Amino acid sequence: MKQSQKGEFYGQTNNTINLEGITLTDTVYTHDKVDWHYHENAYFTFILQGNVIEGNKNEIYNCSAGSLLFHNWQEPHYNIKPEGFTRGFHIEIEKWWFDNLEFNTTNLQGSINIANPDLKFLMYKIFRETKVDDNATQLSIQTLLLETLAKMLRYNQTKFNKKPTWVSEVNMILNDQFLDHLTLEYLSKTLNIHPVHLSRDFSKYFNSSLGEYIRKLKVQKSLQLISEKKLDLTSIAFECGFSDQSHFTRCFKEINGINPSEYRKILFR
Repeated sequence: MKQSQKGEFYGQTNNTINLEGITLTDTVYTHDKVDWHYHENAYFTFILQGNVIEGNKNEIYNCSAGSLLFHNWQEPHYNIKPEGFTRGFHIEIEKWWFDNLEFNTTNLQGSINIANPDLKFLMYKIFRETKVDDNATQLSIQTLLLETLAKMLRYNQTKFNKKPTWVSEVNMILNDQFLDHLTLEYLSKTLNIHPVHLSRDFSKYFNSSLGEYIRKLKVQKSLQLISEKKLDLTSIAFECGFSDQSHFTRCFKEINGINPSEYRKILFR
């Protein structure tokens, strides 16, 4: 089985940044299929545009723009690229980097499909930093990556702790229906819990209020649509359930730190 070396991905690499123990690449995938292989280092794959199918010994992931995967070192997998343009952003982390920081990676074994929107927004910020390239870039990337890993470890730890059944149920409802006009009454009746209980305890498991979390899901959807180049920002705003473009812009900037038009310019620069 082929081992991919540091910075080696199957396609045309537009940009590579080498920091101490961290390698970042922006790659257009050009291979229709890549057979079973593994990588020398642990790494994140963040799909910026298009689609790719990735399989490992346990699961198959159908990834679209905004999908985020983490692979531990030497984790075998294969890739299939459907027809069309696909672009991925990768962050490789050498083992000594984890060891120097005394990171416990026990809960980061194998391949992980990351659904948490907060972790995805951090990945967008790291990607943007690679396009700035000034004397603060390295420090910013390192601190954002540490924040991502710390949140990821905390999130994985909570998965092993017993949670009320309503937590996973409400997460499914919100991810499936965030474009609908959801009410506290509807959610509490569907989940069979008191609205006060739901309002009070939601932030304990989702790190935001109900309203904030729904806005995060809408902004996450908008990032996927921006990558497709098919719609203007006004159409994207309505497609993602915002009342108008100004409301969309405010929410987008609050979460991402820049407005949608600025992000679009960075993505397609």
